[in-house]
Amino acid sequence: MARPFLQATAIALVLAVVPAGTAAMAAVDTDAYRELDQFMDVFARVKATYVDKVDDKVLIKGAIDGMLAALDPHSAYESGLDYDNLKIQTMGSYGGLGLTVTAEDGAVKIISPQEDTPGYRAGLKSGDYITHIDGKLIYGQTLDEAISQMRGPPGTKVALTIIRPGRDKPIEVSLVRERIVQRPVKWEVKNGVGILNINTFSQNTGQAVRAGMAAIEKQLGHAPTGWIVDLRDNGGGLRDEAIDVADDFLNFGEIVSERGREKNDIERFYAKPGDPSRGLPTIVLVNSGSASASEIVAGALQDQHRALVMGVRSFGKGSVQTVLDLGGNTALRLTTSRYYTPSGRSVQEGGIEPDIKVPQISDPDYKTRPVFREDDLRRHLINEVKADDKALMEDTKDDPRFTATPEQLKAKGIEDFQLDYAIKTLARLGPATKAVAKK
Repeated sequence: MARPFLQATAIALVLAVVPAGTAAMAAVDTDAYRELDQFMDVFARVKATYVDKVDDKVLIKGAIDGMLAALDPHSAYESGLDYDNLKIQTMGSYGGLGLTVTAEDGAVKIISPQEDTPGYRAGLKSGDYITHIDGKLIYGQTLDEAISQMRGPPGTKVALTIIRPGRDKPIEVSLVRERIVQRPVKWEVKNGVGILNINTFSQNTGQAVRAGMAAIEKQLGHAPTGWIVDLRDNGGGLRDEAIDVADDFLNFGEIVSERGREKNDIERFYAKPGDPSRGLPTIVLVNSGSASASEIVAGALQDQHRALVMGVRSFGKGSVQTVLDLGGNTALRLTTSRYYTPSGRSVQEGGIEPDIKVPQISDPDYKTRPVFREDDLRRHLINEVKADDKALMEDTKDDPRFTATPEQLKAKGIEDFQLDYAIKTLARLGPATKAVAKK
């Protein structure tokens, strides 16, 4: 029963499948069976004496969920809707709103809206809480129930009530469901700069980046001034696609390494000869929603001095999950290793610090809206090589470049300050870029 092996690194993970073999079971310590005897005793007592009759599947799933919840935030038992989500995020489509959500203390919190979807166009943001669906309170429901209510046939309507921290009143939005298709890469040209907006690392993302580069050069009739790789609010995806994307900008050198439980359990991944980006100046945009696979790309290009990283500190998820197919539309998602950038940095907890810190001052809520990262999650893995240099880096003075208000920027036609700042930074390199492109 050999099955394809694939690994994923993401906030919302994609499917990686390996067989659930028996070798691991043989390694279970004998003492563990004594603990299992106690578990079966509790199971039997609950079955026999609990006030209501309880289904065996409910008890077993609860026990598995509890076991994995004792590990880290990214290890979980996937079944039903969760299992379907893994497949959807890898290669499928669905009727819905394009929102990635999670459960937090009985509420449904938005992690991020997928770009160019109903949720994104309605202005929903990371950190928003959904309290009502079609006027009905959903507090206390399971996450599966809430997601099922938001999904539905394309063209149908759904109303959401949103609570946004920092706002006094709820926000009411009426949305029309659409067929949500994974489009991992969008491209455009502004002021001679090629912009590659990578929304997720699903299948063929690396190939889509190369296609975007070719399309940009065709539209311009020549090489662009430089590249902007926009990884903002990209929660991750397939590790191999992150490596492929980084390789699109590198001609040699290490991209990432993975390290497991044992000291000698290290696997390194390297760039292949050939550079589709032509060595042109590159800026990578990141924010607090850039996680995992996004951080692999940003960290590799930063460490290899191939790109400037711009924006604000990334999410900080430096662990790798393997998904083992257990059959019956169920799977075990288990953290199996940590990954490290070429210089040996772990992004776990700390994330990727930008070379040039640029806040999104065109967002009216950027100062007051809460930011959630890996180190805010319960039971997150500890960064074993974390260095605390906050005292050295601290600067309490306001940067005069970032004092404009959203209204002032809008009057100048600037809707996205971080992107505009990156474009203007690359535009200054015009003459040098042309010399590089002719080589």
